[in-house]
Amino acid sequence: MKVAVHRFAQGVGALFAFARSPNLGLAQRHLSTCEYNAFRSMSRSEQLHSLHVLQKVLADDPNAAKALITAALLHDVGKSRYHLSVLQKTLAVIIEAIAPQASRHLSRDETISFWRAPFIVRRHHAKWSGEILRSCGSDADVIWLVERHQDSAEQYRDSQCYVLLSTLQRADGEC
Repeated sequence: MKVAVHRFAQGVGALFAFARSPNLGLAQRHLSTCEYNAFRSMSRSEQLHSLHVLQKVLADDPNAAKALITAALLHDVGKSRYHLSVLQKTLAVIIEAIAPQASRHLSRDETISFWRAPFIVRRHHAKWSGEILRSCGSDADVIWLVERHQDSAEQYRDSQCYVLLSTLQRADGEC
């Protein structure tokens, strides 16, 4: 129930994103020119979400690692490849919750159609984020974090970036 309420609040926030201005200066201070341009390509609601994730990270640790700060801002940049409506995003969340096998089937490849797009974007955006950041010459740890931000962190317990990944996922889950 708590997850449903959180997701509902996210949806309402996305619906009214047009009425709020993202703090672009905060993003610009922490990103290279190419990364900032990638950030700007995201929808306003995704920019606001990413800035909230960053603010959560910085509230917990004002001296957070540069890789974590950058990943907080750009973990969802792959979603900029296909901008989705709130209805499409909501559909993907509901179907994934009630019929995860159907969600996996609908996202099995990257062939986009209106009905499959939300499932494909949800599943593949982390990989796309990594591709975008590679083209910017971003730090390897940033790319590693964004490409794995949807995976179970526990499988990376032996990685040098495990703590950063856990922190990113916690902040992302709370925003």
